[in-house]
Amino acid sequence: MAADKHTERVNLPPIPAKRYFTIGEVSDLCAVKPHVLRYWEQEFTQLKPVKRRGNRRYYQHHEVLLIRRIRELLYEQGFTINGARNRLDELRHGVGAAPVQAAEPEVDAPVVPPLVGTAGAVDVPSLRRELQSVLEILHGDKP
Repeated sequence: MAADKHTERVNLPPIPAKRYFTIGEVSDLCAVKPHVLRYWEQEFTQLKPVKRRGNRRYYQHHEVLLIRRIRELLYEQGFTINGARNRLDELRHGVGAAPVQAAEPEVDAPVVPPLVGTAGAVDVPSLRRELQSVLEILHGDKP
């Protein structure tokens, strides 16, 4: 039964339209415990939350998406840490554009552009499109 845990999809909540997220919020949004997030920071160089007073971590929207992608690679697709790290590097450099699973090509989408404009305002239409694509990825089956 332990192997089934890694193959089932978890319905994750939508990501709110805000600039920074605490480690507790990210833990809830990504269904990953805070100590796992801290460990992943050491293993995945792309994951660098802003640290403020008292070493408190604040994650941005793109980092929450990255954590969800890491979670999917590790927990749902069965990658090892090294395998997931290599897969993320391939995706970042455009190598290996073929999807891991033919049924889910959206999982291997390119890196998401920033959703915050130069004035600090959130680009709502872009955020809405990104959230819709995340929902499609999470649900896995399109109507």
